Amino acid sequence: MCNSLIWKEENKKIVYSCPVFDVSERVCRSPDNRPGTYTVLDTSDWAIMIPVIDTGNGTEFVMVRQWRHGAKELSLEFPGGVFKKGEESMQAALRELREETGFIAGKTTKLGSFNPNPAIMSNTVYFFLGEELTKGGQFLDDDEFVRVERIPWLDVLNGMGKAPYIHALMGTAMALYLRYKKTGPNF
Repeated sequence: MCNSLIWKEENKKIVYSCPVFDVSERVCRSPDNRPGTYTVLDTSDWAIMIPVIDTGNGTEFVMVRQWRHGAKELSLEFPGGVFKKGEESMQAALRELREETGFIAGKTTKLGSFNPNPAIMSNTVYFFLGEELTKGGQFLDDDEFVRVERIPWLDVLNGMGKAPYIHALMGTAMALYLRYKKTGPNF
């Protein structure tokens, strides 16, 4: 198929490590046999849940407003986070939903997965739709400070790309949700 485009990794060395990610230098050989050194962020996989409530007056998303250190501003997002050791993608999404919002999904559908930035990152983010929500208890991590909000889905769609909808992965989640609404689970 496109085998003539594949690079071969010859060496990998961790040059920096912190609780959130490792930075590795990888020596790779190009398709025309030239070596090159490339920097990659190695981090855990992530899961994002799109929690939906049908109110009778329309569909609302359950979202969390939280501070984002990189952007230095508040962001309104679908709940999500990193996998814990040994977790499967759906387990991580359900756990993050419960931890951040206190909601439990009675029905969960996998919508898709992406690499957040394949040029420099090695992880995958998985997206799920959560329906038939019931209220449980919230279990935030020690450094998590969030406000749970219910937002009409069309307000979220129309807000994408401007504050407070600044997280690029929320745009990806919205695209997957819209595809699901149009085609159903058998896309």
